[in-house]
Amino acid sequence: MLGALAALGLAFGGLGYVIARRVTAPVGPRRFNLVVRGVDASGETPMVILPRTTQTAVVGKFNLILDSGEWVRLGAQVHDVGAGLVGRDVVEPESAATLVPGVRASWSGIYFRTPADAGLNAQDVEILTPAGPAPAWLIAPDEPRDGDWAIHIHGLGSPRAGTLRGVQVAAEAGLTSLVASYRNDGEGPTFGGGRSTLGALETDDVEAAVRYALENGARRIVLFGWSMGGAIALQLAERPGVRRRLAGIVLESPVLDWVETIKANCARVGLPSWTGALALPWLVCPTLARIVGLSASAHVTGFDQSAVAIRGSTPILILHGVSDDSVPIGLARRSALQSGSIDLFAVASGHTFTWNADPEGWRDCVSGWLNRRV
Repeated sequence: MLGALAALGLAFGGLGYVIARRVTAPVGPRRFNLVVRGVDASGETPMVILPRTTQTAVVGKFNLILDSGEWVRLGAQVHDVGAGLVGRDVVEPESAATLVPGVRASWSGIYFRTPADAGLNAQDVEILTPAGPAPAWLIAPDEPRDGDWAIHIHGLGSPRAGTLRGVQVAAEAGLTSLVASYRNDGEGPTFGGGRSTLGALETDDVEAAVRYALENGARRIVLFGWSMGGAIALQLAERPGVRRRLAGIVLESPVLDWVETIKANCARVGLPSWTGALALPWLVCPTLARIVGLSASAHVTGFDQSAVAIRGSTPILILHGVSDDSVPIGLARRSALQSGSIDLFAVASGHTFTWNADPEGWRDCVSGWLNRRV
């Protein structure tokens, strides 16, 4: 009996180790798991033919990233072109020449590859972080609000280009934008084993970006956080050097509770949600965290950022997809109900795809909120 219990404990411990390693994995190569079936050039706009999947059949503006490195922006409409297939309009017809049958591609909600693609003029700058120099984009709006800056924080496994959807709106509102990178994100400095600490150390790097802004003319700061970047933004909001200059926080699909998020992602890949709890000792205990390969423990069990948000009076806007199965919307809804400082904009979309599903609605919501609350 004792032997069976010991074996069960070892099995559960091993599964927890595997989950912890997966959650904190270094940034890896993109998976090109879509195969282009063809291009229909008979209409006014070329249309790429793709396999019908849960991603390709979603209405909204998305990108195809080809294994050759080229990006092909797609229109919002979905065309039914036969059994198991969908057609998507190619926004820039000249890019259709790269779409031939058999080309492998990756589906992405990151719509703009560079600031120039988003119609933005950017200056490359470098932020000195505790982990080393980190590249950032400094983007000045055409008509700046004097002293008002936005710090844009991308999510886990996503490049900083993912935030450009929000930078466009911040620039239209007159905010000077600083688009930060941080340790082990594939663009910032490599630190330790290259693994994410789920915001525990990355927050220090983004705080350095806030200091850069304050040293270069910022008087009021708005934090824009995407997914894990939202978790980082809320941790920053608790730091005295940031809090005294903080005017507002915009959160896209934010991680408000790492424990619940890890459980949801276990369920998403077919495991019982409770198995997510098995990873916690490997993330929280310093000795076990080192075995996993982390530079520091992740402190996920003390990370209920909804409580932090509710305690504060800083205006917060949360934009969240109702069908998000990576960071479910439930906690965001409860936070908004409990706090008069939190506004929630829910969209029929998945994780970090609220802009993609409704770009105009996203823009109107964020710009209107900035004008009213910040």
